Amino acid sequence: MTTVVRELLESFHALSQSEKYEAAVEVLRYMQQEAQGPLPDEALVEAADELFRELDAREAADAHGEPG
Repeated sequence: MTTVVRELLESFHALSQSEKYEAAVEVLRYMQQEAQGPLPDEALVEAADELFRELDAREAADAHGEPG
């Protein structure tokens, strides 16, 4: 992972839950617009599922005082 991506994720992690959701939606929307042709719905759903699984895991770790 590059330093820029790591910093972006650290900033993302500092957001409130609603801000995280808003940012995730905007990133997915941006990626769809930048893609060569439309992204398949399955790819968007898979990316969103992965993102929210990661968010849930981090929240669970934070709730238990574990480093994330």
